[in-house]
Amino acid sequence: MPLKDVTVTINIQKSSKLTGLGKPLILAKFTGESTYKNYADPLDVAKDFGADTVVHKLAKALINQGNTAPSKIAIATYDSAAEPAMTAADALRKFYDEDWYFVVSDTQVETEVKAIADVVEGKGVKLHGTTVTALEALTTLKGYNYDRTFAMLHTTVNEYAAEGLIGSVGSRGVGSITWKFKSINGLTPQQVTEDELKDIHALNGFAYVTKSGIPQTSEGKVLSGEYIDVIHSKDWIKINIEEAVQQVFVKNGKISYTDDGITLLANAVKSILKAAFDMGMIAEDSEGSPLYSVATISRVDTPSSDRESRVYNGLSFTFELAGAIHEANIAGEIMI
Repeated sequence: MPLKDVTVTINIQKSSKLTGLGKPLILAKFTGESTYKNYADPLDVAKDFGADTVVHKLAKALINQGNTAPSKIAIATYDSAAEPAMTAADALRKFYDEDWYFVVSDTQVETEVKAIADVVEGKGVKLHGTTVTALEALTTLKGYNYDRTFAMLHTTVNEYAAEGLIGSVGSRGVGSITWKFKSINGLTPQQVTEDELKDIHALNGFAYVTKSGIPQTSEGKVLSGEYIDVIHSKDWIKINIEEAVQQVFVKNGKISYTDDGITLLANAVKSILKAAFDMGMIAEDSEGSPLYSVATISRVDTPSSDRESRVYNGLSFTFELAGAIHEANIAGEIMI
């Protein structure tokens, strides 16, 4: 991760510059030196990689999603025939700190997909999407219980469901959407029975199906069972609080180890939580007030060892996620 002096840890309890976190990265096999490059048009990808390549098809799936598509994608290359050989996971590690959030790959080899997922899981930030073509592959991935990988089961050849979904949804405002009920350009709805869809959902995967005559995603979860939008929101809040507090350090000549200095840090946190509330990530109470709080420990209550080392550990916050409604059970009554 980039160098920083601020670390935010968020635990999900169930019962400045605002980073968008929407840009996708493609990991692509290519002969030659490993590179990282931005693209805005699939035609430019075709020029560099060829029109019939998987990477070009992935680029089209990501970019050809209408008004909600990302303005740019990135491609990182790896050469598996080089000396020493490089894998997709190696390229991912090399370029992890670049400006992207969602990662996809031109490989569906089970061991390589797992290696990519392991890197993302180990880093603890960003998300990995993959398309599988069989329930067996989804079963294997589910066994790893990944918090940062989601998988769509899609059997139509040369269509990339998870990648198209990232292109359609990933660049929308964090907190403004759920990943269920979403339509994807260029994707064929799958013909699955209710029982087959239950089997897919039981593995925390999902599919692209037709409901009420509308093609749409059947769910929106990562493989651990958490919702994609929850992980996305958590990362947005964490990263933007880190950046906001870092800016306070940079823009002030000195933050004194006083209650006034502590208040400056707390206000930076509050500003991001307020933005998260405005974007729909944080819930509100019955009177419309945001359900978040920020707590601090006064200077007098901090350990002298912390003051000597110039580290403040007394700032914390809590919030309630707004969540989303994914199903409705409605009771009716006929009067005779």
